Amino acid sequence: MLNALEVFTTVFVGLMVGVEFSVAFIVNRILGALPEDSGQLGRAHGGRMLGALMPFWYFASLALSAVWAITGWNEPGSGLVVIAAALLIVSVVMSILLLVPINNRSKTWTPENRPADWKEQSARWDRFHYVRVAVIIAAFALLATALS
Repeated sequence: MLNALEVFTTVFVGLMVGVEFSVAFIVNRILGALPEDSGQLGRAHGGRMLGALMPFWYFASLALSAVWAITGWNEPGSGLVVIAAALLIVSVVMSILLLVPINNRSKTWTPENRPADWKEQSARWDRFHYVRVAVIIAAFALLATALS
């Protein structure tokens, strides 16, 4: 049973990493290259879609890692799982304190109502997101290492 939990958790976190990596390095670059207001409208729509899904994904990833750490406490690699769970806590805290407030504003923006500094706010979100992606990649790498 523990082996199934380990594999499921690693895959679950890995998929989350893939989504967040693609947002950071692919989707946002595509949206930024679109003409006129299309990119900003796309980011707002993405903020609504992923803003609804990602909280569940982050908290579920953290919960699965915590269960793995507890149930596999005496197993080899348990320290790596604990560190991975701590990094997932960091990612959740970063999300709540830094990214969600910007996302909650930007997902309502249209070309008619966006603030004058909307590009700066989007760039700030991107910078925070790059750091968060690095944190969850590190957590995933630790989980994958603990699995092996």
